[in-house]
Amino acid sequence: MKPAAFDLLRAGNADEVVEALRGRGDEVRILAGGQSLMAVLNLRLAQPRALVDLTGCADLREVRKDRAMLVVHAAATQASVERRKELRGEVPLLAAALPWMSHPQIRSRGTICGSIAHADPAAELPLVLATLGGEVVLRRARGRRTVAATDFFTGMLSTARRPDELLECVRFPLAGADTRYAFTEFALRHGDFALVAIAVAENAGELRIGVGGVADRPVLRRYPRLDGSALDDALNELAWSLDARDDANLSAQGRRRLVRRLGRRAVNAARETTGIAGRTA
Repeated sequence: MKPAAFDLLRAGNADEVVEALRGRGDEVRILAGGQSLMAVLNLRLAQPRALVDLTGCADLREVRKDRAMLVVHAAATQASVERRKELRGEVPLLAAALPWMSHPQIRSRGTICGSIAHADPAAELPLVLATLGGEVVLRRARGRRTVAATDFFTGMLSTARRPDELLECVRFPLAGADTRYAFTEFALRHGDFALVAIAVAENAGELRIGVGGVADRPVLRRYPRLDGSALDDALNELAWSLDARDDANLSAQGRRRLVRRLGRRAVNAARETTGIAGRTA
């Protein structure tokens, strides 16, 4: 299928994007990389009257450190962040997850913020942002507001962004000196959305386990440091708490089994000497 007819507005900066959104509600959608949006338009699941193209906004391509955060703006591509030399030291969990996202050709066009805004529960970036305790900055004509990642994702392909707001940037907390990270997932083929994905961040006082691909949004659990049967019990409880469902690709039982198996694998990987891992099952 082809999308319904729409006007294309090429914005020159963030101010022009916000102005184009003001007062127009769902009639306008934002086009960044287009890797998720174009599929939705082609299926006519959305029929906006206009698209606002961000690719010409130099001020929205910025990636920078700001105090304890790595700030990634709306037009920064996944590939540009992945190629950042400092990324492995700045946000190692993001560095571990990016290679498992789709394929290099897609990452060269797709944006970090676009994936966050699309909010697919099987996508890696929402899971990483939620596990790290990141933030989303939303901008509208009357100002900005900052939303915690765990509050931003509200359901399947659903977020707290209002129709007149631009997801201006996301903020990933920089790595803690004593924190170790791991990411692992299982997909039918490399590059497919994860059937189950696990992200782990652990320091001396806390173990954080994030799960994607099972519930209708990323799920984060916080524990004290756990070992042996206590960790197995926690992973089993977590697997049952996610309300997994059967679908064409995997049974609910299979998803629960993967949560337990991949969860244990990710925690073990985070405790290895390097403290950074990215693997598939």
